[in-house]
Amino acid sequence: MNFITNSKRPDGRSPNTLRPVRITRQYTRYAEGSVLIEYGDTKVICTASVEERVPSFLNNSGQGWLTAEYGLLPRATHTRIEREATHGKQSGRTQEIQRLIGRSLRAVFDLKAFGTRTMQIDCDVIQADGGTRCASITGAFVAAHDAIDTLIKEKKLSRSPIQEHVAAVSVGLYKNIPILDLNYIEDSSCDTDMNVIMTGTGNFIEIQGSAEGTPFTSEQNDCLLKLAKHGISQLVDVQKYALGLLS
Repeated sequence: MNFITNSKRPDGRSPNTLRPVRITRQYTRYAEGSVLIEYGDTKVICTASVEERVPSFLNNSGQGWLTAEYGLLPRATHTRIEREATHGKQSGRTQEIQRLIGRSLRAVFDLKAFGTRTMQIDCDVIQADGGTRCASITGAFVAAHDAIDTLIKEKKLSRSPIQEHVAAVSVGLYKNIPILDLNYIEDSSCDTDMNVIMTGTGNFIEIQGSAEGTPFTSEQNDCLLKLAKHGISQLVDVQKYALGLLS
């Protein structure tokens, strides 16, 4: 199965086209690193904060830690959702997404080179139109990169512990057509939905995929992964451009 490029989607994109992606750095004042990332109408504020301590389970280990939290603002969606603090606990979805963000960033960090400190990533969705976890990972990387630059400028680190880029994108089968970067309409009615996290060199960190309707074939799976790789290579370029690594 090859990419289909001449079929239009609800928003007019071709199947292998990302939504417009924008990254605004230094979006908030106080965090060591912060960005606003936009995947079309999905907007997420990602901040990276650094603390000069590690969790107790890493005491005397000689390495640092990176963890993440994720949340939806009450009117990030079509109807108001209550803050999870109102119920006194996080939903299973929230916990799963923030663990995914943490795993994805740790996969490209040398935690020993980071030293005995913790980086806390916070991803707050201010508007959701599909792909919030993917936007969070892609934006969090840039926020983390800026936080590391801050530590280097302050002479707390001599070199960056970041080993390579990481980005994420959704792919799926919509009306039996493989598509890239699903918005809410597509995500809520697709036959197969998959989130793919990859490094800048094209290696996989995590693949989350499920059939919402008809089971998908090995050929369709391979096509979706190829499509994801196509999208992630573009997202990494957007990251590099935002960071001034590409002109």
